[in-house]
Amino acid sequence: MEQTDAAPDTDRTEPHPLEVVPPARMARLVEEVGVGKVLLPFIPTLTPGILAGAFIAFGSMFFTVTITGSELGFGPTRLLGGLAFSLGLILVIIGGAELFTGNSLIIMAWASRRIGTAALLRNWALVYVGNLIGAVSTAILVHLSGVLSEGESAVGATATMILIAKTSLDPA
Repeated sequence: MEQTDAAPDTDRTEPHPLEVVPPARMARLVEEVGVGKVLLPFIPTLTPGILAGAFIAFGSMFFTVTITGSELGFGPTRLLGGLAFSLGLILVIIGGAELFTGNSLIIMAWASRRIGTAALLRNWALVYVGNLIGAVSTAILVHLSGVLSEGESAVGATATMILIAKTSLDPA
């Protein structure tokens, strides 16, 4: 029988990937991550925000190109578009990027008084600005690439229809 010098992993702080994590422990883990995020310096906070903005913009453009000219009907077209858009979310996760929406959970560390208001707001501002920079930069690159004039400008027309629909939503 073979012996190992390794002790059993009883003091690990992170759950095993297949372990069910009770809500109270999940809340503590979210707090820990929040504390870690607000302690990051300027560039390591801003850069993943820029990447996330770009990744979501890529997903949005993929959605737009995918649904342009689709004759599959409303449901199948939206399903296919949703699958295309998910590329952006997958890139965010795999790339370790930071979306403002995800960083909103840092409020749990603030609520338990583990971080201050200034640290919370600094993180949110940097990630939000990063998301904006990434998204706007990608939109500029998409425009310059000429992809909006593809399909006899049908892609641009689809993008315009999406823009009008999104900006005319009631904020309430």
